[in-house]
Amino acid sequence: MEQLKNIVFDFGGVLIDWNPVYLYRDEFETEEEMNYFLENICRYDWNILQDGGRPLAEATRELQEKHTEYSDQIAMYYGRWEEMLGGTIVENTKLIKPLKKKYNIYGLTNWSAETIPLAMKRYDFFADLDGIVVSGKEKTLKPDAALYRILMERYALKAEESLFIDDNAANIEAARQLGFRVVHLTPDVNLEEWLRVNSIL
Repeated sequence: MEQLKNIVFDFGGVLIDWNPVYLYRDEFETEEEMNYFLENICRYDWNILQDGGRPLAEATRELQEKHTEYSDQIAMYYGRWEEMLGGTIVENTKLIKPLKKKYNIYGLTNWSAETIPLAMKRYDFFADLDGIVVSGKEKTLKPDAALYRILMERYALKAEESLFIDDNAANIEAARQLGFRVVHLTPDVNLEEWLRVNSIL
C-alpha cells in the first residue's frame, strides 16, 4: 500500500454544520409546515443544482414563479443563507492542525460558488487547507469522477496516497472506485478514533 500523504475532507456534515432548519424553524407556524416547505418547495434536489453552478438569483426567481404563495420564504433561502450555518463540527475541525503536521489537507465539496466565500470568511479552518475544489466553481458535482480528477490534477495528488472523508455514501463509493482510501462518516463513526486506530493520527 502506498504511503498516505493527503487527507481530503468534504465540508457539509463533516466540518460544517449546515441545515436549512436553523433558518426556517422560526418562519413557519408549525414544524409540519416547515417540513412541507423543505421537502416539497426548497428541496434538496433544487439546492444541489446551485452546487452544480446554477446562479442563485436564477434559481430563486424560477422557484418563486412556480410557487408564488411561498415567494418570501423562497427569497430567504439564499437571502439569509448564513443563518443556515450552525457552526463548525468541532470534534472534526480540531483534527486538521494535528493532521497537517504529517499530511497535506484538502477540501472537496458540493457547494455553491456564491455561498462558499461566506463560509470561508466565517471559519478559521479554511486557512489551514492546502487547497479546495468547489463543485459550483467547476460546474461538476460529486459523485461524478470528473470532480475528483480536477482535485488530483490541480494539486498533483495520487488517489492511492489520499484519504477521502465524506458523509455521503455515493461520494464515498466514487472515491473508492478511483483508488482513494475512504472514511464514510456516519453518526456511529468517531473520526478521531478511526484515525488513531488506523495509525493516521
